[in-house]
Amino acid sequence: MASPANKWPSREGFTVDVVGRVISRTLLDPWKMVPLFALAQYTVKGRELFEARPHALKALKTFTSLAVLGRLGAWLDRRTINNGYRDQYNWNREIVVLTGGSNGIGRQVAQLLGDRGIKVAILDISPPADTLPNSVRFYQCDITSAEDIASAAQSIRASFGRPTILINNAGICTGKTILGTTPEQTRRMFEVNTFAHYWLAQEFLPDIVASNHGMVVTIASQAGYTVTPNMVDYSASKAAAIAFHEGLAAELVTRYQAPKVRAVLVTQGFTRTALIKNLTPEDTFANPLLWPETVAEAIVSQVLTGESGHVLVPTTAGWIAQRLRGYPLWFQHSLRCRLERLMRAD
Repeated sequence: MASPANKWPSREGFTVDVVGRVISRTLLDPWKMVPLFALAQYTVKGRELFEARPHALKALKTFTSLAVLGRLGAWLDRRTINNGYRDQYNWNREIVVLTGGSNGIGRQVAQLLGDRGIKVAILDISPPADTLPNSVRFYQCDITSAEDIASAAQSIRASFGRPTILINNAGICTGKTILGTTPEQTRRMFEVNTFAHYWLAQEFLPDIVASNHGMVVTIASQAGYTVTPNMVDYSASKAAAIAFHEGLAAELVTRYQAPKVRAVLVTQGFTRTALIKNLTPEDTFANPLLWPETVAEAIVSQVLTGESGHVLVPTTAGWIAQRLRGYPLWFQHSLRCRLERLMRAD
């Protein structure tokens, strides 16, 4: 099924994130609210207008304060996770290693980067079914094997050069219960979704650290924050991937003395890929079922900034899921049980 690329106001239709974007660009935009507040406070007409409407003035003060505090908080977050350093990326010279780039979200990421002429090395078991952009090459590789990764890395360095960006995108999901899965399936889940992140980092990160330039992108999932029946192994593997990202970001500064190396975490919701073919995830106003193009665009947009960051797609559902552990236990347990109906295998 083709993505409705031109559907308004988003591929997913009218969702809570659409409303959120409108609010963030208006009521929570300090560049709009501060001048409006200044006009209300420091001009004759402004004072006259708002003195007759005290509730409107109170609302204006509230939204102006939220806008300014929000922007300051975002600036502090951005400065801190980038360790106070700026870095320049030359996209004619950067080399991206992308796992799981033959289909789904990864294939869209490869296309978007390739369309910009950025060199991309896809590591996957099977090649893409369609034609790749000229700057994108496929390398057959079982990412659960350190030997396979080392062999592919040697080929990449010989033909492309030394990679500067690693995007750990590959993932699998079975949609089975704890008692319904086998040891082999559970082991494979963690090998692809978690362990491969370590083997790939151990192969490519030393060059990145040596030059104090580059990026590691960890594609996790919002399931790493919210575990549900039929997805315990998947959620556990993605929670471990989130911990990998957080620990790597700290080690880059404290152990490897490479503060300019960026760490990006992506926690996306359920997406229309083969990964969820056996599940029945919801598609609602608050938590829409995503198109792979939407997630890929968010990933590439962050990569092109050359900065560390956290990509949440969809934003509102992701924000709620990220904070679930802080909710009362009765709410957490009740939510996991209610979500059971969404995760039944067909």
